[in-house]
Amino acid sequence: MTDMLTEVENWLEENWDPDLTVAEWWERLGLAGWAAPTYPTNAYGKGLSRGDAVLVANAIAEHGALNAPGGLGLLLAGPTIAEHGTPEQIERYVRDIVTGQKAWCQLFSEPGAGSDLAGLQARAEQDGEEWIVNGQKVWTSGGHIADLGMLIARTDSDVPKHQGISYFAIEMAQPGVDIRPLREMTGRALFNEVFLTDARVSDDAMISGKGNGWAVANSTLAYERAGLGAGGGSQAVSAARPGSVAGDLDKRAGDFVSQRPAKKAPSKDPDTTKQRSGGTARLSGLAARLATIAQENGTIDDATIRDDLMRLHTLGEIGRINNLRVKGAREYDRTIPGMGNISKLSMSDLVRLQRDLGLRIVGANGMLHSYDDDGRAAITEATGMPMLGVITELALFAQGPPIYGGTDQVQRNIIGERVLGLPKEPNNDRVTPFSELPKNA
Repeated sequence: MTDMLTEVENWLEENWDPDLTVAEWWERLGLAGWAAPTYPTNAYGKGLSRGDAVLVANAIAEHGALNAPGGLGLLLAGPTIAEHGTPEQIERYVRDIVTGQKAWCQLFSEPGAGSDLAGLQARAEQDGEEWIVNGQKVWTSGGHIADLGMLIARTDSDVPKHQGISYFAIEMAQPGVDIRPLREMTGRALFNEVFLTDARVSDDAMISGKGNGWAVANSTLAYERAGLGAGGGSQAVSAARPGSVAGDLDKRAGDFVSQRPAKKAPSKDPDTTKQRSGGTARLSGLAARLATIAQENGTIDDATIRDDLMRLHTLGEIGRINNLRVKGAREYDRTIPGMGNISKLSMSDLVRLQRDLGLRIVGANGMLHSYDDDGRAAITEATGMPMLGVITELALFAQGPPIYGGTDQVQRNIIGERVLGLPKEPNNDRVTPFSELPKNA
């Protein structure tokens, strides 16, 4: 561990230059294996555990360097293609992911195929060395700034639904792709609906061959649940956006990072670690920030507030410890069945508790929210609470995590059926051709 961090720090000393463009810096970082250190060594990674990758990202941030390109390319597309793609596909796609050259989105969910993803009806029909795609996708995060999409489409309707799906890497900037934003209750438009009308994708952009898309998609979903789940640590996220559409690649890398902080010597005064009503310096993350607000407005004197602060801290710690359990199991070539699903469920509990606890702490001020910077500044001035906008936005957003990435109900079904071995609901989905199944209205 120490050797790895020393290697990272030495590499940063030799290579970080704030005057490089974002593209130049990310090329150095990605080709050296530090942008995606969890990837295998044959896919521009170093084969590290997720926990060690968090330490690498934190070391990059503490050095004052720009961190790895974020987004669904690095989180989902890269590891999926590294696992299922050919060497040629790894070189074609993963290289541009780790160097931030291309941004990705996920074209999975459909209006009639959300929880039952295998019931998707977007179809791809072969035309020589290309496939012609028609259909509609929804809840596409970052679709408006994506260069490529992870597309699952039906390539055979005469076999059971799970067997007739194929997985493609599709170019988003083409005439047959229409991207329309979906406005959320937070006021933002992170999601999109995507209409595919005679869109084209090359046959050599199919990952793992015709009809194998369901297995590939399940790998993507597993990476998604692990990334969204509780216990991911404090891995830093780059402020610059990857891809050719966002427009950050030609900008100066140093403009996206804060001034490198000076290291402080530890205090010799034991009283500096103590705070009123229980030592909140020991709390982590948002729990500590909410505790500070509760101290300032007196709600910390409410025993139920203190209980929920500890619940919030405990959920975060359980997630962190579960991540360490996964790391330990991997060292012995073992897995912990269902841990990704459990982590996803834990994240849902965590964001709901953040929502309810935050609103209880700020009281009636929680009804004040603005959708623009001027309004947020006015609310901060009126209430004297700089964190209020964060709390109210988290409250509005909290309804999302229990739905996206697979609903809580889907996660429980997976745990029950695939981990605990409980019987599945009776149906003929796995033996009846998709063309004969009843379709959602």
